[in-house]
Amino acid sequence: MLKHLTIKNFAIIEEINIDFNKGLTIITGETGAGKSILMGALSLILGERADSKMIVNPNEKCIIEGVFDISNNHQAKLFLLENELEDDAELIIRREINASGKSRVFVNDSPTSLSVVAQLSHFLIDLHRQFDTVELQNSFIQLNILDAISNHPNLLATYQVLFKELKTTVEEYEEIIANNKLIKQELDYNQFLYSELEAFQLQEDELENIETELTVLNNSESLKVTLQNALMLLSESDRPIVSQLKQIIQSLEPFSSMIPYMREMINRLQYSLIELKDLSIECNEHYHNTNYDLEKINALTEKLNEGNRLLKKHHVNSTQGLLDIKSNLLHKINQAVHADEAEIHLKNSIDAQLIKLEEVAYMLTQNRTSQIPIIERTVNELLQKVGMPNALMRIEHNQIEFSLYGKDKIEFQLDANKTGKYQPMSKVASGGELSRLMLCIKSMLASTTLLPTLVFDEIDTGISGESAKQVGQIMKQLATHHQLICITHLPQIASRGDQHLYIYKKENRTGTLSTYVKPLNQEERVEVLAEMLSGKDSTQQVKEMVKEMMM
Repeated sequence: MLKHLTIKNFAIIEEINIDFNKGLTIITGETGAGKSILMGALSLILGERADSKMIVNPNEKCIIEGVFDISNNHQAKLFLLENELEDDAELIIRREINASGKSRVFVNDSPTSLSVVAQLSHFLIDLHRQFDTVELQNSFIQLNILDAISNHPNLLATYQVLFKELKTTVEEYEEIIANNKLIKQELDYNQFLYSELEAFQLQEDELENIETELTVLNNSESLKVTLQNALMLLSESDRPIVSQLKQIIQSLEPFSSMIPYMREMINRLQYSLIELKDLSIECNEHYHNTNYDLEKINALTEKLNEGNRLLKKHHVNSTQGLLDIKSNLLHKINQAVHADEAEIHLKNSIDAQLIKLEEVAYMLTQNRTSQIPIIERTVNELLQKVGMPNALMRIEHNQIEFSLYGKDKIEFQLDANKTGKYQPMSKVASGGELSRLMLCIKSMLASTTLLPTLVFDEIDTGISGESAKQVGQIMKQLATHHQLICITHLPQIASRGDQHLYIYKKENRTGTLSTYVKPLNQEERVEVLAEMLSGKDSTQQVKEMVKEMMM
């Protein structure tokens, strides 16, 4: 609910602070006192665009701040969390506008965008002004109203889960059809590329190993001489290294028991001796295995050339790159071969999901259509009471393709003068009539859904007497469930308020007129209501009548 509103430097408002209570708050005042300006200021913290012309003092900012109690407003709290804004029991929205028209908006002291505030406002205030009941004319909102009265949130949620699952499956199906068409077109070429790589019979690291082996073969003569020399030095010369090392170990051995570090040195020399013997054996093996083989060189060179051709063709630089491409080609070939199976599987899944979705959509439609006559009858009865005796509302229902909200299209239509011709409400109803129609519908919603704060501006246009009294009673009843704020000129409506705010103008300290707000006590309310009923010179009898109206 709206707890407090501060307005500074806006239109003819220098500064006002208003505390709002629960229940029905009535706002009255003389024409031109600033009631509509109050609604304009409220709209600014609900996300409307600002006009710098409304700033009184160009040397100061225009500041509008609203404080809301959202302790029980779960939708608003969830929205704050989703948008990474501070979540508390109290919500503060502040709008700052300078003379150039530039504005900033804050939610709980965190700067944010106007679009975020506009979305947040849907969970806070439902504002209905003259010729500004776009909400009721929106088919999506109309369907939401019907769903709220039908009271089937779990059924709708089940439908929406099924709809989203179907949408995902259809997207997968369309994607696989497109992919399958492409891979089928590429099948012959992919098979050719795969067969070429398969025939090459490439083993892991084979091209790299061939390069190494060719280096050995092409340098076999000089390599053989080098290995022979190494072998001679290690073990076959007159004084081979291995023999010399043995001698060193033998010469040190007598001292091993007497000198501690000598044992360690001998151990290290023995390890070296073992390693040199191994190297000698390895040199001998390489020496005997290294031979110039022209036939083998030609064969390896031919395979390496073919391998390099394939590397260049497939834009890779290693054996593993070619093996990966071969594996990928095989995967594409298998996809193409089994493409029809995947399509059939997904198509069968879509058919099964459609059956489930159709069943739940049918239940939604049944629930909705069963409520339509009840809504029409109830609203039309209320329209008689609120000064629209010749008006009849009906809800036109049509079936459409599957959407996120079912297969139903809803349109609220009105016959304003019992002509038998129903048209969309925006074409046949005035602003005041639309507001009263909204009041009738919202009164039906009061017991089934958590409405935000409701604000009605000039809902009393075109009514008086008993109709005004009925509007006041409906508002009073609606206000037992929700905070309701109403600007009115009619005492029949104003008398039903739990709180009464009086808007007036007077000279400020600079000598210019400024708007002020005054909460009325019981005695002041009687005076104001009596004046609304019979003018400034109201009698005691009128005041007694007012007191009776307020009971």
